[in-house]
Amino acid sequence: MKKENILYLVIPCYNEEPVLSETTDRLTGKLDQMVKRKLISPKSKIMYVDDGSKDHTWSLIEKLHQKNHYVEGVKLAKNRGHQNALLAGLMTAKTRADVLISMDADLQDDIEVLDQFIEAYNVGAEIVYGVRSSRKKDTFFKRHTAQLFYKLMRRLGVDIVYNHADYRLMSRRAVDELEKYSEVNLFLRGIIPQIGLQTAVVKYERKARFAGESKYPLKKMLSFALEGILSFSVRPLRLITVFGSLISLASFIFLIYVIIGHFVSGNVAGWTTIIALVCFFGGFQIFCIGIIGEYIGKIYSETKRRPRYAIEKVLSNK
Repeated sequence: MKKENILYLVIPCYNEEPVLSETTDRLTGKLDQMVKRKLISPKSKIMYVDDGSKDHTWSLIEKLHQKNHYVEGVKLAKNRGHQNALLAGLMTAKTRADVLISMDADLQDDIEVLDQFIEAYNVGAEIVYGVRSSRKKDTFFKRHTAQLFYKLMRRLGVDIVYNHADYRLMSRRAVDELEKYSEVNLFLRGIIPQIGLQTAVVKYERKARFAGESKYPLKKMLSFALEGILSFSVRPLRLITVFGSLISLASFIFLIYVIIGHFVSGNVAGWTTIIALVCFFGGFQIFCIGIIGEYIGKIYSETKRRPRYAIEKVLSNK
């Protein structure tokens, strides 16, 4: 007899009060359908992870937990960021689940493809990536910056799935392997492809946010992109070496030019150019030192080995 797998939907939440009730209603209906089809066990759950929300997200999760047998909750002691909140949920749920699917709370991830995730798992995939089929609904700026980010990551040698965010299925075995990665600076989109288990892809159309505001404004998007680049590639450091060598060569050639000009004409022309070059190279040196400082800062964070999150409370039906 075919085993019905226990599925946990792990959903990080930060100030998601406007969407949680609707999200719960839709996910409850979807889980009921999947249970009837015997794709998953009736013991499957929705686990919300409150990442230190400032609104009434946690009190709403508690109410939903009391009314809905699917809903469980994890409350972090303080805001630790999306990636840490997601990891906290995965590590809390992994001992109770056969498969875990991470997704956002804003209903942008198409829940109708959950069946396809489970079907891919049933034929052997340990990790199933939800990949956007297109970015037509994104703004011009967001669409092109996202594409630039993925292309840049690939160029820098980072193994990353194109157009994949954090909508993915992981088996319990895959989450056990993920637990072995102990870095403090988390970029799960880069870590998970390194696990190396059998994978599959499910394509879907990302929808508009149901309510509330995006938790990733431009500043956070840039910070997240920088986190990914510096966590998985040393090529920026190598590029600094290459540029430094080229600048040294150009400076040597310019020095020869100045010396020859002095003996030929007795004058050294182009002081404005020289000052401009000095300012440019001075700025470039500070930029390079900044990149090196980012790497050193990450090393500093890793060596302290501080906890990535602290769980204040867990709501469970078990």
